[in-house]
Amino acid sequence: MQPASVTTPAHDRHQALDAFQKRLVALLNQRDFAKPEIDLNDKTVLVTGGTGSFGRHFVEMVIARFQPRRLIIFSRDELKQFEMAQIFPAERYPFMRYFIGDVRNRDRLELAMRDVDYVIHAAALKQVPIAEYNPLECIHTNVLGAENVVYAALRRDVKKVVALSTDKAANPINLYGASKLASDKIFVAANNLSGRDGTRFSVVRYGNVIGSRGSVLPFFAKLIAEGAETLPITDPRMTRFWITLNQGVNLVLSSLAMMRGGEVYVPKIPSMRMTDLATLMAPGLPQNTIGIRPGEKLHEIMVPEDDARQTVELSDRYVILPAASKLRDLYLEAGARILPEGFAYASDRNPESMDARGLQEMLAKCFP
Repeated sequence: MQPASVTTPAHDRHQALDAFQKRLVALLNQRDFAKPEIDLNDKTVLVTGGTGSFGRHFVEMVIARFQPRRLIIFSRDELKQFEMAQIFPAERYPFMRYFIGDVRNRDRLELAMRDVDYVIHAAALKQVPIAEYNPLECIHTNVLGAENVVYAALRRDVKKVVALSTDKAANPINLYGASKLASDKIFVAANNLSGRDGTRFSVVRYGNVIGSRGSVLPFFAKLIAEGAETLPITDPRMTRFWITLNQGVNLVLSSLAMMRGGEVYVPKIPSMRMTDLATLMAPGLPQNTIGIRPGEKLHEIMVPEDDARQTVELSDRYVILPAASKLRDLYLEAGARILPEGFAYASDRNPESMDARGLQEMLAKCFP
């Protein structure tokens, strides 16, 4: 006779948190950013920083939809590449390639980009406190690394490059945000170097990714599962934008399809207060205000008011256009709209902001 299975309070908490995260991800995925579609069949794609959360999910979604000629993972961590190769073995996915290298090394990038059609630049140092303590390392990777990606892509005649950015790059107050703003400027300006028919460069900018390494959701989940008596909140007024990995990958792929060069694509995604997220994850658990950390904003912004004057609106995203370009007319002819005077896209002024009650009601409607 088999003994009856025994569940513990910790096991129950793990299961409840896992179910909550899955429901939240499914809810936020309602706007999928999947159009327009790009055809990656028989194309060669290289992903810098490809062993990170985005890179792994990008590979999963690409191989589920396409048969690329080659899919190259370019990163500096041999252990993560080894682990990724176990998930996507060469016997089953013969188009997979794993290339050890650092975006700080232009020669290595140029070698890796031989015969590459598209580059997704996801490599970066992303932790705000670490960047503040190690500023030169952050600049070497995020700024000089961006320059190296540009030059390698130009030298190898890559067709298109999409660079991943962050909401922290808009009106930055920390080094990480400032380095990503510099990176964004480098990729936008790179179109001036490539000529009429050369490599096209664009940027995708979005907020916090639900469930990614380093995000607050798994941090809260870990504390709750371990039986924490309180949850730490930096400031009860703090708001953040939220996006899922599925949405992030789709946004990159659809932006790759529509880009003409020089655009910064910003998705329309919900925002919410951190206190509301904590309340939903652990109803009744006290929250302890610990204060805003150095380099942290109270609210994030993705389209500042000064940028909004050269931004157009599509049904699912905003497009910040380079100054003095002809792209504005092209987008307007395709149905884009001009933003009103004084517009800014910020997490505390987002028309799609959700409080705890609103999110609970939406979850109940979507998952009765």
